[in-house]
Amino acid sequence: MKKLRWGIMGAAAIAPNFLEGVRLSSCSVAAAVASRDLSRAKSFAARHDIPLVFGSYDEMLRSGAIDAVYIPLPNSFHAEWMIRSLEAGIPALSEKPFTATAAEAREVLKARERTGLPVAEGFMYRFHPMQDRLMECLKSGAIGEPVLMHSTFRFILDDPTSIVVSAELAGGALLDVGCYCVNMSRRVAGCEPVRAMAFKRGTAVDDSIAGVLQFPNGFVAQMDSSIESHGHARAEIAGTKGSIVLNAPFNPGGERGEFIIRREGAPDEKVVTPGANRFHLEVEDFASAVLHGTPLRWPIEDAIANMAALDALIASARTGEAARVEA
Repeated sequence: MKKLRWGIMGAAAIAPNFLEGVRLSSCSVAAAVASRDLSRAKSFAARHDIPLVFGSYDEMLRSGAIDAVYIPLPNSFHAEWMIRSLEAGIPALSEKPFTATAAEAREVLKARERTGLPVAEGFMYRFHPMQDRLMECLKSGAIGEPVLMHSTFRFILDDPTSIVVSAELAGGALLDVGCYCVNMSRRVAGCEPVRAMAFKRGTAVDDSIAGVLQFPNGFVAQMDSSIESHGHARAEIAGTKGSIVLNAPFNPGGERGEFIIRREGAPDEKVVTPGANRFHLEVEDFASAVLHGTPLRWPIEDAIANMAALDALIASARTGEAARVEA
């Protein structure tokens, strides 16, 4: 069986998690890593048993040694290197958020249309079986019509030099972790938001932000994210006949997933699902698209829509006024 040869672009902290997904895959292999700091790339390769090392991203793209590239670079570099990868004939999987803005995401779409190559956003959480079971429950009317959702994703960032606190590198709480809340809200709503309102605190970036998305079907999604407050992730979906509570919406775990359905006058119902390595399932989906031409589960259009919602929340937080979501 032919294996997809992955090139890792940069030695980011998230990359080892992705590599674990590659190692679990029967159709993928970690072939190379590139970094602008060659010594860092060599150290990363030695730790993770990667055979080839390159001192520049372009060199790896031109090497002929890889079939796909994983891009966990700072947010401000995602669009540039997805486009350059595609133009070099290499399919690209970028870490979330897809780009720094929706305008950049649309430029990546143009590159995809020119080349016809797979390109995708690495929102690994949505591959977990728990998310599929959640959507099944919602579609079956388990809580009636979904009306409201509140989600939170926050942590304390203790590294003042982190790229997450850099405005130049498109950091901030919303793009780092709040993007998960936006993505899940859109999935639950089943349509795209039309208006956003948000408030933030912080200096160079949004250290904390709280926002609301309004959807054309009447659904309303509230969310908050932070890089300066106690670590916590949770989501609750309220419907006309009950609610669903997810105490680990974005990282359910490899052993199992679970959420709680609550209805008035009835005992809580715990729904348990199989576990999974989210990165493994993400790798399998992308590898299948490259090797066999199967459609990506979430195409680039979904990534553009997510960036449009994020753009609107950022615009509202800056102006203090509601913003239209420009799909």
